[in-house]
Amino acid sequence: MVSPAVISGYTICNRCVMDTSDQHIEFDEYGICNHCRYYDEKIAPALLTSEEKRRQLSKVVARIKKVGAKKKYDCIAGLSGGKDSSYVCYLAQKYDLRALIVHFDNGWDSELAIRNIENIVTTTGFDYYNYIVDWDEFRDLQLAYFKASVVDIEAPTDLGIFSLLPKIASQMGVHYILMGQNPETESIMGADWNFPYKNYRANLLAIHSKYGELKLRTFPMLTPLEKRLHKDIKKIDSVNILNYEECNYKIIEKTLKEKFDWKDYEVKHGESIFTRFYQSYVLPKKFGFDKRRAHFSSLICSGQMLRSRALEEIQKNTYTATALLEEKEYIISKWQLDEKEFERIMELPPVSHYSYPIKGEPTKDVVLAKVASPFLAVLALFLIAANKLAQVFGSVFSTR
Repeated sequence: MVSPAVISGYTICNRCVMDTSDQHIEFDEYGICNHCRYYDEKIAPALLTSEEKRRQLSKVVARIKKVGAKKKYDCIAGLSGGKDSSYVCYLAQKYDLRALIVHFDNGWDSELAIRNIENIVTTTGFDYYNYIVDWDEFRDLQLAYFKASVVDIEAPTDLGIFSLLPKIASQMGVHYILMGQNPETESIMGADWNFPYKNYRANLLAIHSKYGELKLRTFPMLTPLEKRLHKDIKKIDSVNILNYEECNYKIIEKTLKEKFDWKDYEVKHGESIFTRFYQSYVLPKKFGFDKRRAHFSSLICSGQMLRSRALEEIQKNTYTATALLEEKEYIISKWQLDEKEFERIMELPPVSHYSYPIKGEPTKDVVLAKVASPFLAVLALFLIAANKLAQVFGSVFSTR
């Protein structure tokens, strides 16, 4: 095994389009990278057959409907307006689930995303909850990440979404959250190209404590006690429904266009103005890599994209020169920075997320969780016993 990333010269995988912009990439004697091997050895064997997907999906849908039979909603579905989350909403409607659609509004929705979301909500008839985080607060949080010079400025959005959905599920008494993570199209990512521990808030709190100025009052985060309550008492579970569906992007896009008049964004996660700019400008210029390589490589490995086409697409600019200038000026203005300060931060050397705590919680939250833990354990046992008794008496009365 050789790692050309630590040797002079440039190397690109002979199968996908991952290259030595991933500082930890490795190639075998055939010029195939470790990402392709990971897909072949770990992802592909775990994918269900079409028949097994149908069988498992039938069970999942039946379970969601049964558990939520007496509730207003039987599931929660997060919606950004992107391809995967939009398809999840389509599947919820297709299988007659009673979903509450939840959107995390961080102030960066594109006009096209808003239109796509409106079409989905109108067509499905699902109730829609738009959670708007205070803009000054979220701007302060994003700027803290930018000033910290860490790679994953999108981590706050991810953490916000992953925290908001179970909070809403808890409030509504819903037990299932439909997720849209797609193993076939999101399996490859360069080492150090993002922050993998998106469900832990320690990194966020440490970065914001050092570079932020405002208190986080509306930004959703889960405490250890809330996590315990959601898992053991309220029995909230996440279901990645895309595991049980054919996840071919051409089919998904065709379906969304037919059902919702959905329009594509041209780039992955382009539903967010900031994400588009971040992936197209900040990452290549400051951190030296193009995230499209990972996106395209996942599609190549799953048989959804030819390598030749990926090589052509990777050469194309996401923006025209004029559009880039306009988008850059808009981002800087909305962040309330001047261009000189923006450029100064862009020139700072990258800093690892691991320079900050990864796990761990504020002392008061840890103490509270420990104090409450014995009571929660007793309550959990009581609820289990009560549920069994209800089932016994229910079966007795049903036979009379």
